[in-house]
Amino acid sequence: MPNNAQGGLKKRVFAAFRNTHQKFLEHPFVARAISNQFHKLYYHSPFRPWLNTHWLGIPILKCPLDVWIYQEIIHETKPDVIIECGTYKGGSALFFASLFDYFKHGRVITIDIQADAQRPQHDRITYLLGSSIAPEVVARARALLQPNENIMVVLDSDHSMSHVLQEMKIYSDLVPLGGYMIVEDTNVNGHPVAPQYGPGPMEAVQAFLRENDSFVVDKAREKFFMSFNPNGYLKKIKNSVRKH
Repeated sequence: MPNNAQGGLKKRVFAAFRNTHQKFLEHPFVARAISNQFHKLYYHSPFRPWLNTHWLGIPILKCPLDVWIYQEIIHETKPDVIIECGTYKGGSALFFASLFDYFKHGRVITIDIQADAQRPQHDRITYLLGSSIAPEVVARARALLQPNENIMVVLDSDHSMSHVLQEMKIYSDLVPLGGYMIVEDTNVNGHPVAPQYGPGPMEAVQAFLRENDSFVVDKAREKFFMSFNPNGYLKKIKNSVRKH
């Protein structure tokens, strides 16, 4: 067979393989299976990268893909205040404050049951000590808000279903139309990691949406295939109406 004929055959075979392979990868089941396997590797591997991720030297227990989504949401919605439930070492609060530094506007109110003197100090960060669902703590957080401020809510504290559901009911009314309430770590309890966890954030989201039609899941925020917050990016589309 002449060389040019062989070359043409190889190109056709390669093109056919590429098209078949592309269609295979684009199938929703295949894409989900691949992303779930990588998710499990990322989460459960001996290196535990999600426990070894930092923002400016401070631990931040977030997937970098979600961190990128956060900056897109903040740029698009321009919140005046982010209320964060669950501070840990302060890495995510510092990340939010760093973005607000760039935008020259915005502040962070972050709540945790444990004090930590090593958390980063920043003019845009206010730390509140106590449970995010305790009435006195909720009152202190609300007292720091100004009328008509654009509030974004991030829930990343106690991951039990009952606690997260209470947080959602408490803070959801602060979010304006078009704004976001983000429920972190909906991936646990087998979604797809930590299958033995028990009912957690994902189940809280499901219960909340059964009773409240003011928010919808924004699946476009999961465009990178892997997210620690599947079904957790909730966008407010109308004022709260409880379902009966």
